[in-house]
Amino acid sequence: MTQINVHTPQRAQRNLRTRTDCRLCGSRDLILVLSLGETPLANEFVETSEVGKPQDRFPLNVHLCRSCGHAQLLDVVDPARLFRDYVYVSGTSPVFVEHFRRYAEDVLHLTALPRGSRVLEIGSNDGTLLQFFKDAGMRVLGVDPAHAIAAQATQRGIETLPEFFDLALARRLRQDGWEAALIAANNVFAHADDLHGILEGVTHLLHRDGLFVFEVSYLVDVVEKGLFDTIYHEHLSYHAVKPLAALCERHDMELIDAIRVDSHGGSLRGIAKRRGGKWPRKPRVDQLIRLETSMGLFEPAAYHDFLTRIAQRKEDVMTLLRRLKQDGKRLAGFGAPAKATTLMFHFGIGPDVIEYLIDDSPWKQGLYSPGHHLPVVASTALYEVARRPDDVVILAWNFAESILAKHRAYTERGGHFIVPLPRLEVH
Repeated sequence: MTQINVHTPQRAQRNLRTRTDCRLCGSRDLILVLSLGETPLANEFVETSEVGKPQDRFPLNVHLCRSCGHAQLLDVVDPARLFRDYVYVSGTSPVFVEHFRRYAEDVLHLTALPRGSRVLEIGSNDGTLLQFFKDAGMRVLGVDPAHAIAAQATQRGIETLPEFFDLALARRLRQDGWEAALIAANNVFAHADDLHGILEGVTHLLHRDGLFVFEVSYLVDVVEKGLFDTIYHEHLSYHAVKPLAALCERHDMELIDAIRVDSHGGSLRGIAKRRGGKWPRKPRVDQLIRLETSMGLFEPAAYHDFLTRIAQRKEDVMTLLRRLKQDGKRLAGFGAPAKATTLMFHFGIGPDVIEYLIDDSPWKQGLYSPGHHLPVVASTALYEVARRPDDVVILAWNFAESILAKHRAYTERGGHFIVPLPRLEVH
């Protein structure tokens, strides 16, 4: 489990550096379009001994590159601090397990990979996705810097290197005989400051006719649905197809398909090949670039409107929660995902509003939330007389449907669930 130490402002400063150029195209023509204040690191949970001690907070500001249109954080927190003691695992969510099962099925159908083909995943976490490729007869290898999670995945039979993926690692693997038919990177391609280093490694390790498949939160959905809480320090980039296509071209690759998927409130599955590879480019790539342009995503005005809508949702949610508190209701939160930190700090949902967080991950249970230090407990709390809340805010709103279905007994006994995004709903 993660251990958080007391950090002085000087140490916090050493953990942070600020870029002055676009991480995709190198331009310095950047403009601030969103400022969400300062928050603690979204996954920096603490143990009992650290409760009440201050945690570092870092600026959360999104800049837009006027040259290539890429939306990004320029303040970069040391990745070792962010990811070495990571507490998020995919396998605790049945929704994500099913998503990855269908993901693997789709990719295997597309590629028709023969048994024994090599599949590598960057940021493989607990190996949930790779397990489906292994079950289909592929040789799999994970790369993930979270030591404890990587070790656990290896013990489960998914060999995982506890490292960051870059060109140096790709060269080592190639020397060891690894040439990948497929490289995947899911919900991690937004996490890296050096995207060029990742793509250099991908190009070096990928077979000439291989494919690079990745999923990222899609900027169209973030802006269109008001999903501001997907912005946190681990997510350095907020991807759109147009800048991604240009990035691939810089590395002798071509983005050949871009598919919108439902995960995380709206994501993009990108498929890229090495230049000269056999795969044709699908019309969806250009269709989505036209959509992004029509929405004004490469101009600051779209983000001014975004901020206005966030402010209105904050007022609506907090009016409801304050009324419930005034009526003497007990409130809790359901889910302790990274997005919860951004939402709670920006909306002002702290210990004076909710008493604790419920999360199904044993990696988080027994810890305390970043900054506010709310205890994280199991979902059995919904049914315990001493702790049962009257209303529960679903902070993991992308899993709201499954949470509502699983805990129908709670609502049948008079409890209520509140979903803050993408629409404010009470169940």
